Amino acid sequence: MSPLKELHVLEGHEDCVWSLAWSPSGDKIASCGGDKTVRIWRPLHGTNEWHCAAVLEDIHQRTIRALDWDASGTRIATASFDGTTAIWLARGEEWECVSTLEGHENEVKSVAWNPAGAMLATCGRDKTVWIWEMQPDHEFECVSVLQGHSQDVKQVLWDASGEMLFSCSYDNSIKLWMEDPDEDDWVCTQTLSDQNSGHQSTVWGIALDASGRWLASCSHDLSTIVWEHGADSAVPGKGWRHACSISGAHDRPIYSVHWNCTGDLLATASGDNSARILVRDQAQKETSFQPVATAENAHEGDVNCIRWHPKVATVFATAGDDGMVKIWECAALDTLTK
Repeated sequence: MSPLKELHVLEGHEDCVWSLAWSPSGDKIASCGGDKTVRIWRPLHGTNEWHCAAVLEDIHQRTIRALDWDASGTRIATASFDGTTAIWLARGEEWECVSTLEGHENEVKSVAWNPAGAMLATCGRDKTVWIWEMQPDHEFECVSVLQGHSQDVKQVLWDASGEMLFSCSYDNSIKLWMEDPDEDDWVCTQTLSDQNSGHQSTVWGIALDASGRWLASCSHDLSTIVWEHGADSAVPGKGWRHACSISGAHDRPIYSVHWNCTGDLLATASGDNSARILVRDQAQKETSFQPVATAENAHEGDVNCIRWHPKVATVFATAGDDGMVKIWECAALDTLTK
């Protein structure tokens, strides 16, 4: 019996699917792509058959590269190559664009709500990270523009406290940002690069585990790196160190990485059309991870995004260049590690 099972194939996008995100409760998936639309997927009432419940369109003029749900599950932010970020609000089964954020010079590559849902981070090809604060009536004010990367910024990610922001870039680095009360602005507190055993090429994706202790990053250099926040570090924005590098799992760039909700399993998605599940090798004293399950041809083309279900530790979804979103189930941890 295969450790991975394809549960559902969600068809409807008319171009490659760049990103997907589960709603906080896990009852919906939002996906976006080259067709300039967002599709909301959910099971039909009383069944386990997924369908497209809504299409969000006619706002962005170019590819929608990324999206994120807020913690309430009633708002979605979308980042587009047209240089804008749109805010969508659910009104029952209908969705309405209630705000459009402008400021980046060109393509916006990623967007992330902070856990409280009161702030947004965006990043783009203009090498900057913007932090936005939500005002009444869905107005947004840019409160900081972070200029530290020397190239295109690929992804932004908040920690669970909302006090720390991570960004990764075409400049091969990951940066950590925190608000400095003395400066009344956000500052870079640590950079993870080849200077501290980091990546040798573009860092495409980053993910924190539920504990906030482990950060995973994936790269064009065909590796995934796991970073650990040292228990002896008294400063949250510092003290991150290289724990292990995982190579040999993919033979093309790795575009996406994500931890499951229990932090037991790490998933990666690649330009080699595959998705892989890795587990920490408990027999080793030093931190190391081993592949335990693979979907060799998960998609007919690059697998651009992989995301675990927020509540179910064995279910994940993928998005690919073939225009598909797929939902998968993997075997339980004790079965994978036998």
